[in-house]
Amino acid sequence: MNVTNFLSFQVHGSSGHEGVAGGVEVFLTFLESLGGKSSNEIFAQIMPGISAMDNIHPMLVHFPIAFLMGFFLLDFFGSIFKKTNWREAASILLYLGTLGAIFTVIAGFMAADSVAHGGNVHAIMERHKTLGLSVLSLSVVLSLWRWLSHGQIKGEINILYLILSAVLCVLIS
Repeated sequence: MNVTNFLSFQVHGSSGHEGVAGGVEVFLTFLESLGGKSSNEIFAQIMPGISAMDNIHPMLVHFPIAFLMGFFLLDFFGSIFKKTNWREAASILLYLGTLGAIFTVIAGFMAADSVAHGGNVHAIMERHKTLGLSVLSLSVVLSLWRWLSHGQIKGEINILYLILSAVLCVLIS
């Protein structure tokens, strides 16, 4: 195989392959099609899945889950192995998780009216709301505690802090 011909085919296309030039052409055509459209139409064109959603709550829930679980793991192992840099990284994850929980709970309240429900579904949604508010409240408490102590939670009080962090993970689960 001739490398020069192979690279030429990848850029210019051959044998039914569009190559980079074809991809650029498609992209430029797409950009031209956006001209004269409203911002809502452009958003729907660029993000069709998100614009078709009734609410964004299901999309947001993953962020606080990942950040807060990651926070607990880093903080727990950072405490055990006495790694202050792990605990500092855990602080960042805690703050991001708390911020994510705030937006997720707000989106959840906004979404509550957009989901048809009755009977058993209503009871499930109420339990979901209670758990979400509990996660938010506990993450705010842990964040404020961490912030006010400048991340210096040590000794026996750290055991209580880690227990509350574990409770946070149980609530998330």
